[in-house]
Amino acid sequence: MTQSSPMQIPFDNSYARLPAALFTRQPPAPVSAPSLLAWNAPLAADLGITGTPDAQVLAGNTLPDGAEPLAQAYAGHQFGGFSPSLGDGRALLLGEVIDRTGQRRDIQLKGSGRTPYSRNGDGRAALGPVLREFIVSEAMHALGIPTTRALAATLTGDRIQREVALPGAVLTRVASSHLRVGHFEYFAARDDRASLRALYDHAVDRHDPAARDPLQFLQGVINRQADLVAKWLGVGFIHGVMNTDNTSISGETIDYGPCAFMDTYHPDTVYSSIDQHGRYAYSNQAPVLPWNMAKLASALLPLMPDPDAAIPDFTAAVHAMPDLIDAAWLRVFAAKLGISSPRPEDRGLISDLLSLMQSGGSDFTNSFRALPDNDARDHFADREAFLDWTARWHDRLATEPEAPALMARSNPAVIPRNHRIEQMIQSAQSGDMAPFETLRRALATPYTTPADTGLTTPPTAQEQVTATFCGT
Repeated sequence: MTQSSPMQIPFDNSYARLPAALFTRQPPAPVSAPSLLAWNAPLAADLGITGTPDAQVLAGNTLPDGAEPLAQAYAGHQFGGFSPSLGDGRALLLGEVIDRTGQRRDIQLKGSGRTPYSRNGDGRAALGPVLREFIVSEAMHALGIPTTRALAATLTGDRIQREVALPGAVLTRVASSHLRVGHFEYFAARDDRASLRALYDHAVDRHDPAARDPLQFLQGVINRQADLVAKWLGVGFIHGVMNTDNTSISGETIDYGPCAFMDTYHPDTVYSSIDQHGRYAYSNQAPVLPWNMAKLASALLPLMPDPDAAIPDFTAAVHAMPDLIDAAWLRVFAAKLGISSPRPEDRGLISDLLSLMQSGGSDFTNSFRALPDNDARDHFADREAFLDWTARWHDRLATEPEAPALMARSNPAVIPRNHRIEQMIQSAQSGDMAPFETLRRALATPYTTPADTGLTTPPTAQEQVTATFCGT
């Protein structure tokens, strides 16, 4: 019988060396009976983690050697209103590792108990949101979209009170960093130039080592976010809470609360139960990002030698962002049609197809996936209009010999559909993790049609989930 070796995490922390104003040190709060539900072995190997995964460590009962747990301080604009003091209310940064590529990565426990930033929350997480983030974040990674990663999901053995008592869990999350726009807003609002400068220097070293000043750093964040939102739109993803405290400096998707992938295409689709006015609807995600970047620009301005003189350049960088997003959107959607070198006039071809999908209530994912097939017209209510569009499309593809291969790797066969996630959560709450594992396997290769073709089927009227809730 082979004896298991203790879990070892090769921490090499840098954030914990920053000024104390940036965080609060504290250990996780213990739980009663932790048990491991899911472990991401390939990711662990990439991070240099060795030994047997330890539920005591992953739930926060035991600190591994080298861990320096802390809760980060940050602010944020939430649905347009400024909240000057937010921070990690139910998460703790255990520390950082340097992965196989030489990149620094955060390891964080989410759902690990109250912190000074918890306000009225209990600092815990329910099983459902933990499994949702595990599944969706790993699906996003497999789709090639920058994202935080899920290393582990651990059941705590405790019940937590929401509308009803639910099983508690802890997510072990990995990110290039957990730095957000709200981090910079926090110190700018307090006019704490020393902490703001220390945060900026850390962020530049972490994400933009070539940036020579705050303007170049801002441009780097803008470029990453423009690329990110275009990729979201290309797979029908709706984040749900694009507040500045959920907008990462790294350009990774972060904080999977009331997120969802569209089934029926409609640009005004909203899933978040708290987004009453559609601020973060599918079609509003691109317009809201420049607003978020304007808040980052305002927070960075005090670091310039002459802030007033720098305003025109910072303003120009933010105002150029819609064109960056539009160019990225064109690249993403042209690829979905098999067009490798898009032209400006391709916007009309793409928009006309989306209009046909909207007017006929077409499924977003399946309609794009079916385009090369003879039965693609079955996905469109107005078949004649679709056939007319198809003729224009085929003419455009005359100079694109690699179109089939490009489409195959640009249009997923399977996405984490909301109704399947909810069914998976219900099963897991009853102790059945089989639906979770089925989803996890299929979503690891999203451009391959899964063996269980039911995972590609849109929800019936009875299965539809029209609202998701913040990940508590």
